[in-house]
Amino acid sequence: MPPTHATHATHATHAWQMTAEALSQAFARRTLSPVEALLSVLGQADAVHPRLNALVVRDDAAALAAAQASEERWHRGAPLSPLDGVPLTVKDNIPVAGLPCRWGSRLFADHRPARDESPVARLRAGGMVILGKTNVPEFTLQGYTDNPLFGPTGNPWAPALTPGGSSGGAVAAVAAGIGPLALGTDGGGSIRRPCGFTGLYGFKPGRGVVPRADGLPVLLPGLEEAGPIARSMGDLQLALRLLAPGLAPLAHRPGPLRIACWRAIGDSPVDAAILARSDAAAERLRALGHTVVEQPSLPEVEAFNRQAWPVIASTGLAAVLRGHPDGAERQLSPALAGLLAQGRAHTAVDLFQAQALQRALAKALQGLFGQHDLLLTPASAALPWPADESHPGTIAGRPVDGRGHAVFTAFVNGAGLPALALPAGPTDDGLPVGLQLVAPRGGDALLCAVGVMYEREAAPAWCWPPALDKEEMPS
Repeated sequence: MPPTHATHATHATHAWQMTAEALSQAFARRTLSPVEALLSVLGQADAVHPRLNALVVRDDAAALAAAQASEERWHRGAPLSPLDGVPLTVKDNIPVAGLPCRWGSRLFADHRPARDESPVARLRAGGMVILGKTNVPEFTLQGYTDNPLFGPTGNPWAPALTPGGSSGGAVAAVAAGIGPLALGTDGGGSIRRPCGFTGLYGFKPGRGVVPRADGLPVLLPGLEEAGPIARSMGDLQLALRLLAPGLAPLAHRPGPLRIACWRAIGDSPVDAAILARSDAAAERLRALGHTVVEQPSLPEVEAFNRQAWPVIASTGLAAVLRGHPDGAERQLSPALAGLLAQGRAHTAVDLFQAQALQRALAKALQGLFGQHDLLLTPASAALPWPADESHPGTIAGRPVDGRGHAVFTAFVNGAGLPALALPAGPTDDGLPVGLQLVAPRGGDALLCAVGVMYEREAAPAWCWPPALDKEEMPS
């Protein structure tokens, strides 16, 4: 049997292996400088790029200047925040001043924003050192990470497989040691599913908790949020202090909680290995004193997945590309050109009906959270599949469409709820499995507190992917 996370767990021997918390402590003690940390991370980026293709835009000169400025502040005892000098990557659908922001599309190949999007600005104001931009699927509308400009990104645990999407480059970077933190976005599960595929922690904030301004055109109105990705809950919370200044931490340790558990969405298939790890995590939560009650999913979730989400995503793409010249679809991949055609064919009535389903979903979930404090589900219905394929064709021996792997996540965005991705441990083949905890509106701080408890008392220990030690990408 392949070794578990705990078997592989090791102490950091290089700066690129350190958490953001550990880096901050080392900077304060002057046992490590931000410049030394940056050079270590950049060296790791060089080492793993040929196998992973996670970081597609680098800005080494600006990063070095930022690290030198941070080092001077630490020497004066005046860091801008605990994350001053900590390396960060930013997903390539989030503007960073002066860097390309290509959105995985040939239509945005020359786009170079002059301003940081506001979440980036807040992290930069805290002294974080921006390394560059991470790879995304085209227009961030697919559940894997490949595009016509940069090609596919590999999963550090098995580079021939996908890390998921659309924050695939972000999770691959963090799991491979290209910075302890990444800034991603989540419009339908784009932080949570990739975190599950790579054994990481990821936070999808509730609607509006992380304010956003000066970004790309709105693609998924009211659904997409920016959030952090990390190897630990401590790092995740440090990032949230900068990203969500209005989010106050929970003042007390949460007592025993009532947790609803969905093992499936309707009759959609789920990989047996994922169910096994999810069931084991539910038992660990019960052992900690929480009540975990298995129950069927809500029919409103299936209706949103099947009828509302395709309309919202396709009409969003059509709206974003409305101002582009005729023939823009010829610069899209066939999959995105097909999605654009669907969006252009939908009527205002179609969108109105989708929004009605979205309101019904929110009401049904409000009823669920009248009886339960949290909801537990797998993060994905499928394990990672080949990196150059958009989705698995089958799950648990049953054929599925392009959203079959993603049934557990988009409803959270539709209702504007916060959700936390947690590692559940590896399969017998050594691939990570992820969980999702969902809270009602306003439950962001509760999720963070529960995540800390879970990491300390129930989570598998972080270890570095064994595949990173191999010189060749698996064939």
